[in-house]
Amino acid sequence: MTATILVLGAGMVGTCTALHLQQRGFDVTLIDRRPPGQETSFGNAGLIQGESVEPYPFPRDPGFLLDVALGRGAEVHWHLRGLWQMAGPLLRYFRNSHPQAHTVATQHYSRLIAHATAEHAPLIAAAGAEDLVVREGFRFGFRTARAFDEGVQRARALEAGFGVRHRVEDGAALAKAEPALRQTLAGAVHWLDPWAVRNPGALVQRYAALFVARGGRVLTGDATTLQRAGAAWSVQTDAGRVEAAQAVLALGPWADGLIRTLGYRFPLFLKRGYHQHYRAPVTLRQPLLDAERGYVLAPMEQGLRLTTGAEFAPIDAPATPVQLAKAEALAREWVDLGEPVAGAPWLGARPCTADMLPVMGPAPRHPGLWFNFGHAHQGFTLGPVAGRLVAEMVAGERTWIDAGAYWPGRFG
Repeated sequence: MTATILVLGAGMVGTCTALHLQQRGFDVTLIDRRPPGQETSFGNAGLIQGESVEPYPFPRDPGFLLDVALGRGAEVHWHLRGLWQMAGPLLRYFRNSHPQAHTVATQHYSRLIAHATAEHAPLIAAAGAEDLVVREGFRFGFRTARAFDEGVQRARALEAGFGVRHRVEDGAALAKAEPALRQTLAGAVHWLDPWAVRNPGALVQRYAALFVARGGRVLTGDATTLQRAGAAWSVQTDAGRVEAAQAVLALGPWADGLIRTLGYRFPLFLKRGYHQHYRAPVTLRQPLLDAERGYVLAPMEQGLRLTTGAEFAPIDAPATPVQLAKAEALAREWVDLGEPVAGAPWLGARPCTADMLPVMGPAPRHPGLWFNFGHAHQGFTLGPVAGRLVAEMVAGERTWIDAGAYWPGRFG
C-alpha cells in the first residue's frame, strides 16, 4: 500500500496533523498501535487551556523541593531510576526555568496557546462534537488567603500581559457557583477562556472519524518498524507494509525511543500522571484545580475525574498510584466523591522538553521525516495548532506562526 504521507501516532496531535495535511491535498494514512485517542489524549483533565500562556517551570522554592525529596505532598512523586535516567534533561529544565529564560520561553509558548480555542472550534463543528464541549472556563481554587492573594496577582498580570480573561471569586461566590463544595475556600480565580471537554478520548475519536469521512485511512501498526528504503518511509501495519515519501512522528511520550534509533539525542523527559473516576452524588459544574495541592477535579461523562500531578518515572515502570491516594484524600475534603468507578486507575505520560517548547519541524538528518511532539501538559490543547503548523511546513507554505523556536535543529 502506498500513501503520500504517514502520520505515526493517533492522539490529539497526530490526528489533527493528519486532518490539516488532508486539507492541503495530501493522501494521508494515520497509524497507531491502538485506536485514536486511547493513550495520552484519553486521560487528561479535558481542558483546552486558553489561559495557559506560561509553560510550567521547574519549581525553585527550597521548601517545596524538600517536600518532594521526602515524598511529602501530592504534587510530585518520583522513582529513583526515573530521576537517574532523566537527570540530564531535568538539569537543563532547571536552568531553563530561571526567570529570564522562562520569560523568553513564555513568549514563544504563548503564541501557540493564543490560537488554541480558535483552531479547535472549526474541527469541533465539522466533527459534530459540540455536545462534548462546555465553554464556561475552569477554576483555580485556593485553600489559604495568602495563596489566593498571590493567585489573584498572577491572574491580573497574565490578563495585563496576554489578555487572558478571569474573574475573581471570594469564598461565598465560589460556594454559590459550585454547590458541590462541602467547605468554604479562601476563593478562586475563574479563568474564562478555557473550554472543558467532557470526554477527551471521544473528542479525538470524533476528529479521527472526520478524517476518515474525508477520505483518510486509519491503520493499526507499530511505529517502531519505521524504515527508510530509498526515497520512501515504511511501517508495518495489520494491512501490510505501508510506505510513503514522507512521515510525521507524532508519538508523544514514545517519540524519544524511536528517534534514538535514528541517532537523535534530544533533552526529553516524561511526567507520568494518573486519573480515577468517582460516582459523586453531586458533581462540580466546571473543572477545579486545587492550586495548592496540584490535582484537578473535572466532571466527565464517566463520572467526576480526579487527575494527579507529575510522576517522574520510566514510561514502562509499574504503576505506583501514590499521588492518586493522596489527592483523593485531599479532594474528599472539598467534595463528596462517592465510590470509585470500577476499574484500575488510568496511567499515562506527558512528553516534555528541557526548554519547555514542543519539537515541530523537519528531522535534521532525515529528508522526508517530520517531528511533532514534546507538547508536555498541553498536547490536547495544542493539537490543532501543532497540526496546522507542521502541515504548513510539509506543504512548503509560509507558517502563520514563526516556527523557529520549535525547530528540531535547536538541539544540535
